[in-house]
Amino acid sequence: MFMENLPKIMYGGDYNPEQWPREIWDEDMRLFQIGGVDIVTLNVFSWALNQPDENTYRFDWLDEMMDKLHTQGIKVCLGTSTAAHPAWMATRYPDVTIVEFDGRKRKFGRRHNSCPNSPTFRLYSERMARKLAEHYKDHPALLLWHVNNEYGLRCYCDNCEKAFRVWLRDRYGTLEELNRAWYTRFWGHTFYDWNEIVLPSSLSEHLSLINPDETAFQGISLDYDRFNSDAFLACYKLERDAIKAVSPDAVVTTNFQSNGTYKPLDYFKWAKELDVIALDMYPADDMTPSQMAMRYDLMRGLKGGAPFILMESCPTQLNWRPRNAVKRPGVNRLWSYHAVARGADAVMYFQLRRSLGAFEKFHGAMIDHAGHENTRVFRECAKIGSELQQLGDTLVGSRSDARAAIVFDWDNWWAIEHSSGLTVDLRYVKEIEKYYDAFYSRNLQVDFISVDMDLADYQIVVAPVMYLLHPGYATRLEQFVEQGGTLVTTTFSGIVGESDLVTPGGYPGELRELLGIWVEEIDAPMEHQRNRVVMTSQLGKLEGSYDCGVLCDVIHVEGAETFAVFERDFYQGFPALTRNRRGSGEAWYVATSPEPSMLSGLIGHLCETRGIQPLLDTPSGVEASVRVKDGSDFLFLLNHNEVVAEVQLGAGTYVDLLSGTSHEGKLQMGALDVRILAVVQV
Repeated sequence: MFMENLPKIMYGGDYNPEQWPREIWDEDMRLFQIGGVDIVTLNVFSWALNQPDENTYRFDWLDEMMDKLHTQGIKVCLGTSTAAHPAWMATRYPDVTIVEFDGRKRKFGRRHNSCPNSPTFRLYSERMARKLAEHYKDHPALLLWHVNNEYGLRCYCDNCEKAFRVWLRDRYGTLEELNRAWYTRFWGHTFYDWNEIVLPSSLSEHLSLINPDETAFQGISLDYDRFNSDAFLACYKLERDAIKAVSPDAVVTTNFQSNGTYKPLDYFKWAKELDVIALDMYPADDMTPSQMAMRYDLMRGLKGGAPFILMESCPTQLNWRPRNAVKRPGVNRLWSYHAVARGADAVMYFQLRRSLGAFEKFHGAMIDHAGHENTRVFRECAKIGSELQQLGDTLVGSRSDARAAIVFDWDNWWAIEHSSGLTVDLRYVKEIEKYYDAFYSRNLQVDFISVDMDLADYQIVVAPVMYLLHPGYATRLEQFVEQGGTLVTTTFSGIVGESDLVTPGGYPGELRELLGIWVEEIDAPMEHQRNRVVMTSQLGKLEGSYDCGVLCDVIHVEGAETFAVFERDFYQGFPALTRNRRGSGEAWYVATSPEPSMLSGLIGHLCETRGIQPLLDTPSGVEASVRVKDGSDFLFLLNHNEVVAEVQLGAGTYVDLLSGTSHEGKLQMGALDVRILAVVQV
């Protein structure tokens, strides 16, 4: 309920007053007012300042800033400062620093350098969170807590190895079960004592000095991935629980990194422990609007459609890529509303004032090195702040209304990319992106769900490359189809169980009866051997032939109908697209990775047959999405083009929430323009 109770879409970002003399603080308060800032994240990297030794805690600078922000009517997202441990801690307690994949012990430096299984780190981070909670629990500026910052990485130290063995005991119970799950009779790996187990790294099971994907024992490496995610989650929970022990109603979160698709951490599992999802979004230079929208929809899906916080974004240029161009005029506004359109109820930046030194001194900010409001970037930021104030609570707490879902599963991601053989071209997230874009390109709303979420709310469920099947999931999918649902899955599905052991009896394993097919072989053609899919039956507008590659299955139907076949090679004429009716539903199988137009046509046809209509038919590059609140629809239109676009609105009357103008029939959108339309009459 936290997001639903916000007075407006919050606006602000990370602020590091400890880096500045106090005479700057008052000037920043003035600039924040001009910029429309109403939330500030403090104290993210201030552990060394707050705790100069084991027993001393001092928050005088933070007290002053908290009071100053409260006087200005600005709320605080209070960090626990534990994202970078102090130098004294690393010097006196070497266990706190991580060991790299290649066995090198890190010294103090950088950040994200704390071992999640270090007794020292856990002791002092929990203690810091508790001290802060006791000190600020009643402060009127405090809105929510921000634990650590962008958790991640991996550690291979002795403490992690010992903790891994404990984790494995809890998971498997006996060495006999562990040996079975890991298939340890291969290469003589049978374990007779828990202490014989070592972490999978470049010193043990991995085949590369730098790539943690290439492993000789996928089961071991897959369990390490699960363990590592759980270890960092345990650190988060220590701090969260320390805060909630003092303030049971405190709202606690941490920020997810790498644009939401961060491989080392299972964010669906983490989401259960967060009061609200927070995302850091720094789109890559070649990231498409569809790929950006997918990340926002994934964040919204982590907690069943609840709004999330855009915790970090950048109003202009980044600093860590080989070349860092500034965002062109209008791009920051467009991308900020892009997040709002997809479920964000806060837009925040890293950072509010540009640092003077060290690694991030050229990372963009609302307040530039010039130090005043007379810059293009500040003016654009202030415009967004003013518009969000104008919108008030109109959109706060609103949700999307999708009848289709895509399954996203971190276990599958890890397992597929640990798997030896077949092809390096099969990348889990890329395959997910292809199917997501089939919805996005047609302005069809879609949710992301995990394997333990309910399927009953959806008419269509798409589960690309569902290589690893969790126990009982095949049965749940069968029930979904039998009760009238439409399932779409693909090549390289149903191959293994949760320990990455192949399910005997032929691919796709437990899905074989549901899909009505048997996959005899899986070809991984070279790039110059790409095949084509030829439609044998027209499905809506889906006809003709389409390029395909990455993987191509050699299929025998066992009750399924064939709608397309492969054009060439020894499996010429073999099924490439099948449907198997089951109960009152149907299960589709795409036996390859086809070009986008085929997937768009397939998803469009399936949605049409289920009565799922596109929001609008927009020109290329114009995105439409809807948020719903109290029965009212709010239509977002975003023109990602650098030219004017005309949008046909269809029937109904629409009122622009930002300009107050009414529209019927059609409207003109400027380059990089945004429209938020209340649907007042249809």
